[in-house]
Amino acid sequence: MRRRTLYELFVLAAALVFIGAFALHKLLAGLPDIQRLQNYVPPLTSYVYDKDGNVIAEFSIQRRALLPLDKIPQDMQNSVIAVEDDQFYSHWGISPRGILRAALTDILSGHFRQGGSTLTQQVSRGIFLTPQKTLTRKIREALLAIEIEHNFSKQEILQIYLNQVYFGEGAYGIESAARIYFGKNVDDMSLAECALLAGLIQSPQGNSPFIHPKKALNRRDFVLQRMEDEGMISPAEKAEADAEPLPTAKWIGLSAQAPYFVEYIRQRMERKYGYDALWKGGLKIYTTLDLSMQKEAETSMDKHLAQFDANALKRWQDKVARDSAMGIAVSSVPPAEVQGVFIALDVKTGAVRAMVGGRPDSIFNRAIQARRQPGSSFKPFVWAAALKSGMTQATIVDDSPLAYYYDGRDWRLMEGATDQIAVNLATAAFIQNPDFKIWVPVDFDDKYLGLITLRTAIADSRNIASIRLIEKVGPPLVVEIAHKAGITSYLDPVLSLGLGSSVVSPLEMANAYETFANSGIHETPYTIERVEAHDGTILESHTPSEQEAMSPQLSYLMTDMLKAVVQSGTGRYARILRRPVAGKTGTTNGNRDLWFVGYTPDIVAAAWMGYDDFSSLGRSTSIQGGVTVLPWWTEIMGETLRDKPKRDFTVPAGIVFKELDTSTGMLALPTCPRRDVALVAFLKGTAPAKYCDIDHSKPIQPQLRQELGLAPVAGSMPASLSPDDFGEAASTDNVFGLPSSSGPNSANPAQPSDSDQSQEPTLIQ
Repeated sequence: MRRRTLYELFVLAAALVFIGAFALHKLLAGLPDIQRLQNYVPPLTSYVYDKDGNVIAEFSIQRRALLPLDKIPQDMQNSVIAVEDDQFYSHWGISPRGILRAALTDILSGHFRQGGSTLTQQVSRGIFLTPQKTLTRKIREALLAIEIEHNFSKQEILQIYLNQVYFGEGAYGIESAARIYFGKNVDDMSLAECALLAGLIQSPQGNSPFIHPKKALNRRDFVLQRMEDEGMISPAEKAEADAEPLPTAKWIGLSAQAPYFVEYIRQRMERKYGYDALWKGGLKIYTTLDLSMQKEAETSMDKHLAQFDANALKRWQDKVARDSAMGIAVSSVPPAEVQGVFIALDVKTGAVRAMVGGRPDSIFNRAIQARRQPGSSFKPFVWAAALKSGMTQATIVDDSPLAYYYDGRDWRLMEGATDQIAVNLATAAFIQNPDFKIWVPVDFDDKYLGLITLRTAIADSRNIASIRLIEKVGPPLVVEIAHKAGITSYLDPVLSLGLGSSVVSPLEMANAYETFANSGIHETPYTIERVEAHDGTILESHTPSEQEAMSPQLSYLMTDMLKAVVQSGTGRYARILRRPVAGKTGTTNGNRDLWFVGYTPDIVAAAWMGYDDFSSLGRSTSIQGGVTVLPWWTEIMGETLRDKPKRDFTVPAGIVFKELDTSTGMLALPTCPRRDVALVAFLKGTAPAKYCDIDHSKPIQPQLRQELGLAPVAGSMPASLSPDDFGEAASTDNVFGLPSSSGPNSANPAQPSDSDQSQEPTLIQ
């Protein structure tokens, strides 16, 4: 009987050993190869490509630059060890004490609540296993942890852990967490910031400073206390860290390459496909970006803006020194950092080729999000309305003084105020009366050119001419043309609209000018050519969205006039490109915004600079769109087009060219000075027919007024004009003078509302 009992016990023991060995074999056989840690590259990273197939960004919750341990602050290492695994350097992969403590808690609660995991177990679970809390998974986790400890050093394990642990807010790894929570590099983090991140590991959402700041503060204090208890920091260091405030908002980091463009793509993809698809789904996103142009734009713009900042600081320092010497109280606040924008589109397709939304380390994309007054860069839409109404490049407009008064309901033109003396006399009695509103628009140079052509008026950016044109054609037509061309913002239909009184974005301006360059066809801007799933399935591809906004003839006539801006007007700096270029400068009231929007047959680009707080860039006459912005616009375009063939804009059917005497607007004769002769485009049948018969040895203006049957003008009107005064000009017998204040075109030059800032219209270059 006793022998039988021993036999049964032996069989039972053998069975248990067999079952245990079999179970252990199954557990060990299913363990992943830990050598994968040596080349750990998680799958399903989403890639963003430029137009040439170069990778410009990656989106993944796991793939990252694995920081070596010596690049991670010791405070970060210590804080994690203190709160997550204080026996890390002494255990062999698992902590029996921690397991017993967790098991007791789980038994008492009736379900899995605590894991008792070491850092090594967390590495094995985070990379190789599922987070599901089962007994089998816990055993496999422990076995894998022991194997990892056997094959890797403590430093290697800690390095892997800190580079893959989840900190919340989509931040996997310490590098990502440092940027998302604090907007800084890992090695710039303070002790308090290290402790905050270490405290997040236990419950990223529950201890989030953005969601539960009080819990986050308590958790950080607990981590700091553990570090003090372990002798990692002193009481004084803890007290200093306790006093540091928590972060209050997530910092959205930007990619090193084309950061504003990549961030725009990220937002669009997350809205359309969701967070998981972008960060875990392995999408392939093929974009329109020209990376070489983008890099040139970033480098050139930042260089020029930095030089502007240096000059502004020097001017401020000189003023402070002068004021101090005179005993005048001075402001101690130096100038802010100036901001800029450069955005470029492909003329034929609307594809975004470059997008710089500001200086580095800013998250506000001014190319798309900012709304600023465009200044004179808005004038082409007024001139397009004039051409559409039957005028030509040679139509004469009177660039003479004028004044408006507000009658309580409407702005009215002051009758008889046709020269500077008359304007001064008419407004003198009311200028000190706060109840009587007067608007006396002026040009940026405080000069008046008299009778000039539409071509000269836009080349020299004449404000008075713009006001007369918009009053003649009516503001609603200007609004209609601008909206069809690509402006999507609300435009106030007032006389000052042509001076840039309404606000628009740089993207809108570039898109609207693209319509002029693209034979009148408006293309909707786009950034993505196609998106593929990880298996190659095409999820979306670009479908062109185009419509005819204006006739090819009208768009070409506008291009020809905007070429005159570069050839002889305010955009002359761009002539160094030595290729056909059309464009327009813009400078708003008080030099708050500087613009240049221009194009070639292939690329259209808008450049802007200004302060975010809308303060003035300076009062110097050298601070203008054509002087301050145009140089770096030209530098960027020059590098981009360096190896591209030079070609002119395509001339549509129905366009003819005539040589004009630009000082008279009549057809040129051999007796006309060659410097005054220009080749000008006209719609067939609209060119002037009369040849110049004016004596060029005498002042031109009186002769021209007599030729056109106009009365002489007294006051400060210049006796004669030359290309040195206002650049290239052309004129014909299509004349209109002062509009009637009682007619249907006597619309308000600005908002009638007293509270609207455009009550004082923007005055521009």
